[in-house]
Amino acid sequence: MKQVKLTVCLWLVLAVSLWLPTAFAQYSPPPDSRPQAPLVEAVDAVGVTVDDMDRSLDFYTKVLSFEVVSDVEVYGAPYEQLQGVFGLRMRVVRLRLGNEFLELTEYLAPKGRPIPVDSRSNDRWFQHVTIIVSDMDRAYAWLRQHKVQHASTGPQRLPDWNPNAGGIKAFYFKDPDGHSLEVLWFPPGKGDPKWQGPTDKLFLGIDHTAIVVSNAEKSLKLYRDVLGFRVAGESENSGTEQEHLNNVSGARLRITSLRAASGPGIEFLEYLSPRNGRPRPADTQANDLWHWQTRLTTSETTTALTRLRARKSLFVSPHFITLPDATLGFTQGFLARDPDGHVMQLVAR
Repeated sequence: MKQVKLTVCLWLVLAVSLWLPTAFAQYSPPPDSRPQAPLVEAVDAVGVTVDDMDRSLDFYTKVLSFEVVSDVEVYGAPYEQLQGVFGLRMRVVRLRLGNEFLELTEYLAPKGRPIPVDSRSNDRWFQHVTIIVSDMDRAYAWLRQHKVQHASTGPQRLPDWNPNAGGIKAFYFKDPDGHSLEVLWFPPGKGDPKWQGPTDKLFLGIDHTAIVVSNAEKSLKLYRDVLGFRVAGESENSGTEQEHLNNVSGARLRITSLRAASGPGIEFLEYLSPRNGRPRPADTQANDLWHWQTRLTTSETTTALTRLRARKSLFVSPHFITLPDATLGFTQGFLARDPDGHVMQLVAR
């Protein structure tokens, strides 16, 4: 009897020893469910090409209260490769308002083309920065005093039926080159709490840069799924106030707000109607005055290139360009376009 029990035990041991390798070969542990760290760590600055730097500085510093942080002139092969413009010589001025930065670039050579005179707010080369003000009535009176060109009919108070935007006051206007800008006032309980504190300043800082996109879901696949931005808010805006803000008859917009860990946000403006906005000209160069570029910082430079190449992004500079020094605030970076042609400048920090 003992011999039978021993034999059965031996057979059980043998069976288990034969089954275990097969079982483990078929078992695969669950994928790591921990979220990946965002590829983009911050929106460092929003950049725009200007025609006459002295004229632009006079406007941005005296009318909008920006302060000059740096003023440099650069040229040479690395900068040509970075911007995709041969024979360039650039004057680049970094401005600060509050804790946010705007970067103006004048191409001393070669000069680019002006903004098309028939540009509309639903054309897909449209981009602007949104400046927060402490008092919309005072801000509008100040801008009128300085004879700014209107892009909106006048300041608009967004209606209360829209819970995400109700009570916000906004106004579009243009700088000396025709770039669209927005001033925005948040009522209590809306916007970043930092805009609600007591202050004696009129112009407080840059909340976000807005870009017109043809399809928000398509753009989210890049900005959210590849670059790691988080969706901070969504709304659908329409009505006479929105039409007169954007100066587009019948405007109905899907608005998606995105944020990185720090810096201004990026806001998608998808026109659900009208759908006749024109695409960005395919031959756009960085020295053309409708060119904007949003600087994003990353410590994962190789990953950034790999992921964007996998998305078949249209590169301006197809690899990281190493600059001779940190005159522009970074030594390595590249330019790439999103699905609608808006330019991102990714730099290593």
